[in-house]
Amino acid sequence: MQNHTIGSLIWLRLMRFTNQSNQLSNDFLKRFDLTTAQFDVLVQIQTYQPITQSELADKVIVTQGGISRMLARLEKEGYIVRKQDWKTKMISLTNKAENILDEAMPAQLAFQTSFFEEVLTKEEEKTLYTLMTRIHKNSQKKELPPE
Repeated sequence: MQNHTIGSLIWLRLMRFTNQSNQLSNDFLKRFDLTTAQFDVLVQIQTYQPITQSELADKVIVTQGGISRMLARLEKEGYIVRKQDWKTKMISLTNKAENILDEAMPAQLAFQTSFFEEVLTKEEEKTLYTLMTRIHKNSQKKELPPE
C-alpha cells in the first residue's frame, strides 16, 4: 500500500462518494426522465433565467460542446427555449420544465439529504457543511504548483 496522507484519503473518499451519489441520482432521476447533468442544467437555468449558453456552461460541470448537445436535446424535448437577443441567445425554461422541476426538486433534495441524515447527527451535518465550505472556498483560489 502506498503512503497516503490523510488529505489524499479524504479526497479519495469524496471522489468515491461523489461517483456513487451521481450513479444513484441518475437512477433516481430516471423516474422524471432526467439525468443528473440535465437536472443540474435545468436548475441553473431556473435560477438565473434568462441566461446565455456561456454563462450556463460556467455554472455547470459540462464542457461547451457538451452543453451545446444537451441544450439541443432539452430544446427538442420541450424543456427550454432559446431566444435571440441581438447577438446573444438567451435560454429560459418552458412550463413543461418548470412543472417537472416542481415535482423532481423536492424528491431529489430529499434523496440527497438522506445520505447525510441517515448517518450524521444535526451537529455533525453542520460541522461537515462548515468544513466542506471552507475547503471549497480554498479550492476556488487554488493554483497549480510549478512544474
